[in-house]
Amino acid sequence: EPAFVAHTAAKVAELKGVSLAELETATTDNFFRLFTKAERPRCG
Repeated sequence: EPAFVAHTAAKVAELKGVSLAELETATTDNFFRLFTKAERPRCG
C-alpha cells in the first residue's frame, strides 16, 4: 500500500539509527546507482 511508505521509511530509519533525511538520501542514491539511465532532477 503506497500510503504506508512514509511510515515504513520512518520505522526503517529508527531501526537503523539514522535520520529520515539520511535514509531518504541513501534510497535516492541507490535508485540512481541501480537505474543508471535515469537522470537526477536539477535543483533550483
